[in-house]
Amino acid sequence: MNIVIAGGHGQIALRLSRLLAARGDTVLSIIRNPGHAEDVRDTGAGPVVCDLESATADEVADHLTGADAVVFAAGAGPGSGVARKDTVDRGAAVLAADAAERAGVRDFVQISAMGAGEPPAPGRDEVWEAYIRAKGEAEDDLRRRDALDWLILRPGRLTDDPPTGLVALAEPPIGHGAVTRDDVAAVIAALLDAGDVRRHTLDLLNGATRIEDAVAALRPAPGA
Repeated sequence: MNIVIAGGHGQIALRLSRLLAARGDTVLSIIRNPGHAEDVRDTGAGPVVCDLESATADEVADHLTGADAVVFAAGAGPGSGVARKDTVDRGAAVLAADAAERAGVRDFVQISAMGAGEPPAPGRDEVWEAYIRAKGEAEDDLRRRDALDWLILRPGRLTDDPPTGLVALAEPPIGHGAVTRDDVAAVIAALLDAGDVRRHTLDLLNGATRIEDAVAALRPAPGA
């Protein structure tokens, strides 16, 4: 497959590009900072410098042309304020979806966040509220698009623990908990292969089911 990852220097994105490149896929990773290009190359992916906060949909579409799938993995990241939660976590996601439509790439996987679009828990600050709101609005935009075979993945609390290969993966709600970034990347790789698992919003935690079995359980029955 030819896969483009938007937000290619993120921690999940780097893990994902390494997995995909190792199995023989061609990966292009869109990054904002040219200084991150070498990190991307080290995973086996090709870096593409493009600022998703200032680029046009046509400019991004040029980078997506010929791809089999787009993975939106961008995020404003720790330390960013309310404004960038909107311009990246919402605005860049909408831009990437617009670009995918223009480039004729139907397969679009969006990494979101558990609780997106819901009222934040008491005690959360305004930045967290903006983040959850932005993720929810990006999800809503994607669900309205008939031209994309979209999939929304909502990981729980992310950790850098070693991968387990065991997850809970289902339509929300499935509770709360943690999931390793390595396991998130492995789930995305498996979901990219399962092209018939689309138009779902999925929560993801570490659990008791092997990743391949968890993905297989989501596939429609033959003849359905």
